[in-house]
Amino acid sequence: MEKRELGDSGLHVSPLTFGGNVFGWTVDKEQSFKLLDAFVDAGFNFVDTADTYSWWAHGNKGGESEAIIGKWFASRKNRDNIILSTKVGSQNNEHPVDVSKKFILKSVEESLKRLKTDYIDLYQTHFDDEKTPVEETLSAYDQLIKEGKVRVIGTSNMSPERIRESLKVAEKEGLPKYQTLQPEYSLLEREGYEKKLRGIVEENNMGVLSYFSLASGFLTGKYRSKEDLDKSERGDSVKKYLDDRGKRILKQLDEISEKHNTTQATISLAWLMAQPTITAPIVSATSLKQMESIIDAPKLKLDKEDMELLDKASS
Repeated sequence: MEKRELGDSGLHVSPLTFGGNVFGWTVDKEQSFKLLDAFVDAGFNFVDTADTYSWWAHGNKGGESEAIIGKWFASRKNRDNIILSTKVGSQNNEHPVDVSKKFILKSVEESLKRLKTDYIDLYQTHFDDEKTPVEETLSAYDQLIKEGKVRVIGTSNMSPERIRESLKVAEKEGLPKYQTLQPEYSLLEREGYEKKLRGIVEENNMGVLSYFSLASGFLTGKYRSKEDLDKSERGDSVKKYLDDRGKRILKQLDEISEKHNTTQATISLAWLMAQPTITAPIVSATSLKQMESIIDAPKLKLDKEDMELLDKASS
């Protein structure tokens, strides 16, 4: 399988990332293991999670996803075959968003313990508190890289201004540079990334891991009416897409998926992977049937007409 470099990091990953936000939330440990096994057996090597997944679920406090991945590593003895990404700084029920050095140094030890590993390949600023000096956050990462606990760093949910400032300070002070960006981006959500962030990515050769790549499941085609919103726990979050534009995109996905004898999800992911600045879109699955759409996506090359029709429908 084709591997793509994350920025200038030297880390090479499969063209899709498995999103671990579902572990310990909508799938239990046993099902999580089956999904991870299927993903890796198909030739993929990139798994993304965060230290607070999934604190919002009933009975959870955060860290459940990392703990399941750690148990999987211990069971499969495959840690060194996986590029592992996790994140720091997000809020949960116990603390607000925090990217201070003290908080990062404390949080990384907790993540390493849950993940049953002594290093993290890609450590990302999950959310930005917008008050901690960027030098302080980067100095925490500098310490962790020197200690061998982190290989490279990335950022997510940070304003364009703070990203630029972080990159400038890193260059000036000899601190680690963000090698990746994790923005929301899909056929349904294009404007934020394309207008405000893509230029930064291009100027700095950053790798991009888009999240909500299937727009919380809307781009799989399973939500066609208000009655469909009860199909999953994510139904409420896709209600906003049941407008003329959303339906136009689904209609185009239906036609192109029929042409290629595949699923709407596979087409949506193929469109993302074909974007020049996108390295490895993040996608989750809760069943082995859903996993088939993920596995099939890198095998599909959309033609020029397909890309133009999708671009037009989603413009």
